[in-house]
Amino acid sequence: MNFTRLTENLKARGFAVSAFETARDATAYLNGAIDGKTVGFGGSVTLDKMGLYEVLATHNTCFWHWRERDGKSAKELRDAGNAAEVYLSSVNGMAESGEIINIDGTCNRVAATMYGHERVYLVLGKNKIAPTYEAALWRARNIAAPKNAQRLGVKTPCAVQGDRCYDCKSEGRICRALTVLWEKPNGMDVEIILINENLGY
Repeated sequence: MNFTRLTENLKARGFAVSAFETARDATAYLNGAIDGKTVGFGGSVTLDKMGLYEVLATHNTCFWHWRERDGKSAKELRDAGNAAEVYLSSVNGMAESGEIINIDGTCNRVAATMYGHERVYLVLGKNKIAPTYEAALWRARNIAAPKNAQRLGVKTPCAVQGDRCYDCKSEGRICRALTVLWEKPNGMDVEIILINENLGY
């Protein structure tokens, strides 16, 4: 996939952008860029598949509720991650025009991508990219959310049917907030890591 137009649009919105052919290349880049920091991780199949926690934890202090350790609860790890110097997450949809869309249930992840860190890295494969804002929003709601609901084992209509968002009122609903980054938030560096592979949901 050619990232030229997307890169230009993201930079025009204030984001730094780095593009890589493979997840391995992106992992090596992040491993070199993040050193001696406290690092928070948002829930992300992309980051999990890349093995980023295991790589970065060798020379950073990392907090991820998917990797509970030292007797800390998931909430304690989320809180520590949200207070970290650096935060990593993926996205649920990105428009070629530059809008960045995320859906969250607990909302620690979307909160952390907007405020409170020295630097945020948003890491995504080419499958997350859609041609327009409307298509990126549709993707986040009707592809990413049902797949994540299935992964989490909730009994929402989207998880059972696996086809689309039903805008349900289920107790197990994971779509509790939707955020759109129109531009880079003030006072925080944000770098977009584009990978020319399919990664995550």
